Amino acid sequence: MLEWYFWLAKWRVQLFGRQWNFFDVASVIVVSVLHCLALLAPFHFNWGAVWVAMALNSISGVGITLSYHRNLAHKSFKLPKWLEYFFAYCAVLGLQGSPLEWVSTHRYHHQFTDMWSDPHSPIAKGLWFSHIGWVFDYRSRFGSYEGRLNNVGDLKKQPYYIFLHYTYPFHSVALGVLLYVVGGLPFLVWGMGVRMVYMFHVTFSINSICHTWGTQVWNTGDSSRNNWLFGLLAHGEGWHNNHHAFDYSARQGLEWWQIDTTWYLIRFLQALGLATEVKLPTEAQKKRKALYNKIVNNKEKLGTVGNDGKLQAVK
Repeated sequence: MLEWYFWLAKWRVQLFGRQWNFFDVASVIVVSVLHCLALLAPFHFNWGAVWVAMALNSISGVGITLSYHRNLAHKSFKLPKWLEYFFAYCAVLGLQGSPLEWVSTHRYHHQFTDMWSDPHSPIAKGLWFSHIGWVFDYRSRFGSYEGRLNNVGDLKKQPYYIFLHYTYPFHSVALGVLLYVVGGLPFLVWGMGVRMVYMFHVTFSINSICHTWGTQVWNTGDSSRNNWLFGLLAHGEGWHNNHHAFDYSARQGLEWWQIDTTWYLIRFLQALGLATEVKLPTEAQKKRKALYNKIVNNKEKLGTVGNDGKLQAVK
């Protein structure tokens, strides 16, 4: 382990009524710079730059949803190591943290959903904090300033993920330099500024909006919601109530009409024999989790439920 990382995590300064460590301050600077860069987009528009931004958004966005989220955080399926590492590298280019950090934060979210220890709960800490404030609060994400990331021991055993953990910002810096060399300021503005700001807010909306607005069809005991808009924008991640009901599932758009582009790619890899041990909820598991069954059970405590599902008086 490299002790300098832990020193940076533990170094603190008092600002605006709270403590900030190096990573908090660095996150504020990076996010602010990228937003300022995105504001230049109207002045540096060309279609080549737009297409580059869209391509990189697909590559890094699916990298996060397929690799960080469904493969590494939840072990919803297995890939050959070379392919697993490829998708993880794609996710690194999304600049949302190293694999260790992202997976650690997400596992804490599921372990403590809607409680104070949830890194980004709108119920416990407010909508703004759940959307972006948590990004600037290392202690909220990992429980302390120690930087030990105690819930990702499976990933710490793999040197590749350790390497990405300590180097992940530099890969995006290298990508930014490459974009500038190839396409000048338009490629940099659109490929880094616009793309990253779009990705940030779409991803962060899963934590905030999809725990505030949408529909619930499963008895999860938390505030998770299905939101069709972010199902489209976030490669299937917006079906968040589905996900909290069956967090192990490789498929989050459980209905045929719930678009889940990440699942379509997983299914394609499965057809090629590359994705194995793909986990999906059974019909029995769905029936036990259905919110309708909870409503029926509550009604049965008061009376009886007829074949049409309507409450009938007890005779």
